[in-house]
Amino acid sequence: MADDGQTAKVLRAWEQQAAAYDRQMAFFERVWFGGGREWLTARARGRVLEVAVGTGLNLPLYPADTTVTGVELSPAMLAIARERAAGLDRTVHLLRGNAEALPFATGTFDTVVCGLSLCGIPRPGAAIAEMLRVLVGGGRLLLVDHVGSTWPPIRAAQWLVERFTIRAWGEHFTRRQLPLVRGAGFEVVEVERRKAGTIERVHARKIVV
Repeated sequence: MADDGQTAKVLRAWEQQAAAYDRQMAFFERVWFGGGREWLTARARGRVLEVAVGTGLNLPLYPADTTVTGVELSPAMLAIARERAAGLDRTVHLLRGNAEALPFATGTFDTVVCGLSLCGIPRPGAAIAEMLRVLVGGGRLLLVDHVGSTWPPIRAAQWLVERFTIRAWGEHFTRRQLPLVRGAGFEVVEVERRKAGTIERVHARKIVV
């Protein structure tokens, strides 16, 4: 697991931002992330785990024939997700946990979803390894995140911004998750880059051995 200091910093940030998170995200989703949540949830199948479920913005979007479990580090974010889940006509299981040490047995889920969160997890490689572990053979990994741009001037600006955001709350802007997904042993099924390459959508599959 990541250094406790890094995890504590991320936790403090999300605890502080929880109440304003949905309002802040409404703007960014209009101009930057638009359609990402729908892309993720439309591809989810069977027993779904959402890692870093946050305030539960994806929960109303999952197909009716899926069963959804969400795990979240921040109690404040999780409390909002529970309120949102209570208003849905379905059962959603929500619990506190760390993405780098998921509290589930190996091969528990058919789909693992993680949206706009690996950018802030201290050790994304460890989190992706855990996602691989809890998936069944042939299971789906679905990711959406902001990543380093394909356009050098934007990437340079992202690098400058993260000199502050990494220190302040552990937020990275030049990370890219796709190499970690491949390195973990997933088979990549589908990849999309948008907004000058700053948004990446990844659909991968756990190889059956």
